[in-house]
Amino acid sequence: MNTLAPRLNQAQPYALGLFRIVIGLLFASHGAASLFGVLGGAMGGGTVPTGVWPFWYAAVIQLVAGGLVLLGVGTRSAAFVASGSMAYAYFKMHQPEALFPLQNGGESSAIFCWAFLLLVFAGPGAMAVDQLFSKRGATADAKDAKAEERPEREAAAVA
Repeated sequence: MNTLAPRLNQAQPYALGLFRIVIGLLFASHGAASLFGVLGGAMGGGTVPTGVWPFWYAAVIQLVAGGLVLLGVGTRSAAFVASGSMAYAYFKMHQPEALFPLQNGGESSAIFCWAFLLLVFAGPGAMAVDQLFSKRGATADAKDAKAEERPEREAAAVA
């Protein structure tokens, strides 16, 4: 019998959460480099000029969506936007140069696209800010439900 599988299944939310954090950080770093010139800047140095299509808009999506995914806030929606922007980047900027990502320099666009698409379907995993709010909301909803049951139980006991 395989005793490793149950342990791996228990760790799955944490592995997915770490995956989300790393992918979000890497993606946000690309946006920060392009917008603010940090970490080596855009395309070897400097920043992307404000409002230049599609580079400036892509950088804003990278920074904002990457930050949201990193924190686990609106992860599925942010990942959907990020995945779409990377699909656009791949097919518009890289694929016309050559068929395969290794030939056209589009490996990071392809990997980011698929990584974010995975997060759209898998969700944020563990350690997401959204979970803090949903747990509080779920706890409040559970307390409200119990409070509503009490009068019904008391009425049933009286009858």
